[in-house]
Amino acid sequence: MSKAQSKAATSPAPSVRDMANAIRALAMDAVQAANSGHPGMPMGMADVATVLFTEALKFDSAAPSWANRDRFVLSAGHGSMLLYALLHLTGYPGMTIEELKNFRQFGSKTAGHPEYGHAPGIETTTGPLGQGIANAVGIALSERLLAARVGSDLIDYHTYVIAGDGCLMEGISQEAISLAGHLKLGKLIVLWDDNSISIDGATSLSVSDNELERFAASGWNTARVDGHDPAAIAAAIKAAKGDSSRPWLIACKTVIGYGAPNKAGKSSAHGEPLGADEIKATRERLDWPYQPFDVPDQILSAWRAVARPFTVSRPFAPVRIAPSRSASVRSAFVKSALVKSARDRSLPASIVPARPNAPWHREMAASNSPSTKSSADRSHASARRRQATPWRLRAAASAC
Repeated sequence: MSKAQSKAATSPAPSVRDMANAIRALAMDAVQAANSGHPGMPMGMADVATVLFTEALKFDSAAPSWANRDRFVLSAGHGSMLLYALLHLTGYPGMTIEELKNFRQFGSKTAGHPEYGHAPGIETTTGPLGQGIANAVGIALSERLLAARVGSDLIDYHTYVIAGDGCLMEGISQEAISLAGHLKLGKLIVLWDDNSISIDGATSLSVSDNELERFAASGWNTARVDGHDPAAIAAAIKAAKGDSSRPWLIACKTVIGYGAPNKAGKSSAHGEPLGADEIKATRERLDWPYQPFDVPDQILSAWRAVARPFTVSRPFAPVRIAPSRSASVRSAFVKSALVKSARDRSLPASIVPARPNAPWHREMAASNSPSTKSSADRSHASARRRQATPWRLRAAASAC
């Protein structure tokens, strides 16, 4: 009996660490097979991601478009193998082991950075650093607006983000977190991979910001945890979900390339394959005696069971747009309105959002009224008439 067979036969129920090690192994194997990629972040954030998906995230891999699912945005898109491994392990359609073996290959679903539309479960394209956070702020805002329109009994989800040091260095992140704090988007939870390493070396080469103070100054709640302590991670996420007064930043102190004996904690784990010898040593360090891309049935079954409660208890089916208001009809309507807008520099009241008194809309009007010739007051009556139109509610729920 091989070591792998012996371990599989004698092991108790998989632990969080066992399930996280499946992510680490798939990440380093896929990057090695492609001879290109970023293994360090998936290996470092595997414990955080495992806790998030097994204890907090509300999703159903059998219904990826379920309107009330929690959203997961991998802002640190260079660590895409973290997302692809999670989608495979939890049974999302089409994310087969063959797709992982074809990581970063032409025509595969597993691009170097996640691409929206390539595979179910990829909520948004994340390549340029910081834009994933900005997208997530928009997603969290859409949840609030939809809930106000159709009711929180139908729309009530959280938006989770895994972001890296590079995401927080980009200027767009400050604009986004400022808006999120201002609007008190309390269902937005950012898990920061605080590993202090960039592709060039220590982050201290280029930045010395106190990120917790920065986020707090922008109106966020903040917390700090050991990113390799499952109990601490779970407690922090639970606390964040229990206090939705403001958005949350949870700084997860991690070791990039966790488990790699010679490269963990170093920039050499960031953006290149570990190498055959280091992978062999990592398997020994992690007590993972399985072949490349091999996840034992016991661990795979534990992962596949994660979404089953939601498969059974989803409170409603995805709401679809009425046939009389197809996407092509809406597209033609908006196009004609915007053509007119471009001609006379006025924003038609018919496409002004239906909540003219919402804080975000007042801010938009204050910034743009002189150039768009629009205001909250002018569009108020039209918006009130449209707010209760049934097809609009159905369209909004379908688009989410």
